[in-house]
Amino acid sequence: MAYKIAFFDIDGTLVNEEKQIPQDAIAAIHELKARGVEAVIATGRAPYFFKPIADELGIDSYVSLNGAYVVYKGKAIFKRAIPRDSMEQLVRHAASNNHFLVFEGEQFYYSNTEDHPFMLSSVDSLKVDRPHYDPAFWESSEVFQVFLHCGEAEEHLYIGSIPSLRFVRWHPNAMDVLPTDGSKALGIQYLLESLGIKPEEAVAFGDGLNDKEMLEYVGLGIAMGNSHPELLVHADYVTTSVDEEGIRNGLIHAGLLEAQA
Repeated sequence: MAYKIAFFDIDGTLVNEEKQIPQDAIAAIHELKARGVEAVIATGRAPYFFKPIADELGIDSYVSLNGAYVVYKGKAIFKRAIPRDSMEQLVRHAASNNHFLVFEGEQFYYSNTEDHPFMLSSVDSLKVDRPHYDPAFWESSEVFQVFLHCGEAEEHLYIGSIPSLRFVRWHPNAMDVLPTDGSKALGIQYLLESLGIKPEEAVAFGDGLNDKEMLEYVGLGIAMGNSHPELLVHADYVTTSVDEEGIRNGLIHAGLLEAQA
């Protein structure tokens, strides 16, 4: 199969634990693009969380916010905000459990707590600016995704509690909240259809629980060697880790780059 496009998760895939892109990954992406293959970021992050990464790689197309916000060559082509009634239910339910939220908008993100340690630890792990404080942001602006801050032992309070929403853990203290049918795969599907590319002509790289649908949807789903164990059964191939030339080795397996002598 001659693949035409490749999607790359960020955390644990393009960047390592230090949130740095290994030089071999940078070189591999540039070589891929030079061969005429589209390189697209596919991440749970919001665009304002990864602009420096995209700029360093020379990538201006992305599926962000777990499929809710899609940009192709710098132009937004798909937006899907969480319905207001679902937001109201979530805010009320989280408050009843004394858990705090971060609302991810189009231009920036806002928290309904200023200094809770769970919020600070999850946000700081991304090495990005901290959110502004605005508990009412969701009432007047579109929210594309939410961080819900609670420990794993409290996860059961939310799973299935609001039928229109799903909860995916990405940090010991935080879960992504998105529409029940939302996923990176949904955004990828929209982008591929707009480009006239078939799913089987696409490759995707990921390492986390929010990459399951994406790896299953494309023609070749590649899991990083440092992936969450539960992701591996959803992948067609497991490459090496992010710090062990995982991107390059995966692209070689896909036939998109040649092995170096």
